Amino acid sequence: MPDPEQPRASYASAGVDIDAGERAVAALRPHAEKASRPEVLGGIGGFAGLFAAKWGKYVEPVLAASTDGVGTKVAIAQAMDKHDTIGQDLVAMVVDDLVVCGAEPLFLQDYIAVGKLVPEQVATIVGGIADGCQQAGCALLGGETAEHPGMMEDGGYDISATGVGIVDAEKMLRPERVRPGDVLVAMASSGLHSNGYSLARHVLLDIARLPLDGHVEEFEHSLGEELLVPTRIYAKDCLAIAAETGVRTFSHITGGGLARNVERILPDGLAAVIDRGSWTPFPVFKLIASRGRVDRAEMEKTFNMGIGMVAVIPPDDVDRALAILTARHVTSWVLGEVHRAPDVEGADAAVPGSRVVLRGEHPRF
Repeated sequence: MPDPEQPRASYASAGVDIDAGERAVAALRPHAEKASRPEVLGGIGGFAGLFAAKWGKYVEPVLAASTDGVGTKVAIAQAMDKHDTIGQDLVAMVVDDLVVCGAEPLFLQDYIAVGKLVPEQVATIVGGIADGCQQAGCALLGGETAEHPGMMEDGGYDISATGVGIVDAEKMLRPERVRPGDVLVAMASSGLHSNGYSLARHVLLDIARLPLDGHVEEFEHSLGEELLVPTRIYAKDCLAIAAETGVRTFSHITGGGLARNVERILPDGLAAVIDRGSWTPFPVFKLIASRGRVDRAEMEKTFNMGIGMVAVIPPDDVDRALAILTARHVTSWVLGEVHRAPDVEGADAAVPGSRVVLRGEHPRF
């Protein structure tokens, strides 16, 4: 028999506050409403997000989908108690995978798991997601916030999202389109983006014991601010190139670094040669390498090293692609070239067995 003196159990006493959830929805609603498209039906609060399928301009529409998170970058946001940009990181990781095949991002749905729901914190995170969706031109079509007491600490959270895009089958960008002689055009990253943070945190915080609020002369701001620089969103930039050039495909430089991600968009029999001398990685990469005594091969397979997206462009379209990116305020340059695999020899610090060869040295790195 239960003890009559025992307090009555409730969901709140177990650590889940339904009322806080309602307050969170009310607080994030204005953010979600500003990240919309004409195809969106209804608003936040339904059981499903509704998107009217208007495929009139597509001959053979193909849907593309991508799911991702931001890894342990959330640990920096939590340590800094700064949550307004982590949402842009999330959007970037999803939509910039979609545009690799030429797909226009249509909508995104987020998932936020928290140890204890703080409505203001969740609203701030969603505000960043909405800002990112606006930059990408897609709608924030709802999502889910779940309170996980006992599994996560109070103040702790993790985020992920799924995005859906659309591309016409006849215009889909694929590795099969790549040809010998095509040119690799690099688009600069904004920093670490959202990859390699477990190594970055281990080196800078555990080994070097640098304070997140400490000023770093090379950055002209604090270490924490540098580590929270939001990931650049390239979706509209890539779509602009696709609309005006014969771009073959794109490579989103995320986990695995430059060599592994470029190889993913090379058809059998072709290889790519990349010139390290064409760019200088940002100071944050040099700081990690020097403070952790991280060798070059490890750096290059972990971090983007200053390149967030690579376009594979036919030679005759290179100048036009660079002009488009310059007009859109994207730092870009010729990174390398595609060759027949048997013509490429002397791999220098590329991933063993890779068909992507990195040659030369980074200036001043």
